[in-house]
Amino acid sequence: MENQNLIQQLLILGLGTTSMVADRLREASDRLVENGELDPEGAKTFVNETIENLKAEQGNWEQQFERQIRNTLQDLGVPRQAEMDELRGRIDRLERQVRELENKLWERR
Repeated sequence: MENQNLIQQLLILGLGTTSMVADRLREASDRLVENGELDPEGAKTFVNETIENLKAEQGNWEQQFERQIRNTLQDLGVPRQAEMDELRGRIDRLERQVRELENKLWERR
């Protein structure tokens, strides 16, 4: 569960970074318009297109980031949830078998 929380926090950080970049982009385009280096309509179009591209690429970035995190965790030997569930099931079965054997031993005494 901690890994999922870490991934969520990093993705939120990415969203915040994207938002900050969009704000800075707007500020820069406003300055260019004020200085007469860019017309207002061109600035608006540029900012909107850039923000849309950032949003579109953010989804790709999130998938790549999650894939990289999974690969890193695998390289470190951290088991996946499915593997943990399987091991828990095996432990439960072994504990049950041990209890059954203990009960048989008690019955023989």
